[in-house]
Amino acid sequence: MSTQTAAIATDTPFRLRAIAPFLLITFGLAWGILALFIFLPDLMTGLVGPLTGNHPLFFLAVYAPAIAALGIIAVRSGPGGVRRFLTRLTILDCPRPWTVFLLVGLPLVFYAGAALNGNLFTDAFPLESIPALAAALLLSAVKGPVEELGWRGFALPLLQRRLAPFWSALILGLVWGFWHLPAFLLSGTQQSSWEFAPFFAGTVAISVIATSLFNASRGSILVAAVLHFQLMNPVWPDARPYDTYLLLGVAAVLVVLDRRTMFGRRGSVTEIVPEG
Repeated sequence: MSTQTAAIATDTPFRLRAIAPFLLITFGLAWGILALFIFLPDLMTGLVGPLTGNHPLFFLAVYAPAIAALGIIAVRSGPGGVRRFLTRLTILDCPRPWTVFLLVGLPLVFYAGAALNGNLFTDAFPLESIPALAAALLLSAVKGPVEELGWRGFALPLLQRRLAPFWSALILGLVWGFWHLPAFLLSGTQQSSWEFAPFFAGTVAISVIATSLFNASRGSILVAAVLHFQLMNPVWPDARPYDTYLLLGVAAVLVVLDRRTMFGRRGSVTEIVPEG
């Protein structure tokens, strides 16, 4: 894995304590919306209809980390800071091993998991038509990957200013997994049919993988978003819970192979807003 020299954090308005307002907005917005449907289901359903994974308010909840990051950057660095932050969506410096992992390795995880699950041949292509495929791909691209503006784009560099990447990944993975909890309590969401414990463990594993990838790609939010998209790509068959076990294995192997970077400070991206 790549071990680029760590980016020097020159964006002094963003110290580690900025994680507090980020988490407050991220949890407050997402959990606030979902709590209304959990505790006032009849009222909310009557006002805005039932909450599903495609409801605008669910999108707003999913976008909470990105909203928090962009809002804090706008307040502390102005529109110019936001523009410079978003240039990290144009970084395409993804090392070749990681490109192979994103394009080949992750699909293999899901197909191997489906094979272990016994549904590889019955669920190899879970979508019925090309229009359904196009709609599902578009929905996946504009939902979960947007989170990466907040989790990897903002929170991870802050944590890496004080902690080694492995510990930053572990903390962020725990927070990220816990943030999803209310979605498991609502019958209209996709998560309501999943078990939380395997999902939570898988989120921590993904955080470790994403952290190594993020640092190797010089802090590219785009590459982190591609990883997120591939993890929820509707083309892949249902591999639960074996996809979680395999991702835990991938994370463990990655920590061993990339231990110098994961447990050191060299290669840690700590910059949030690039210099103009």
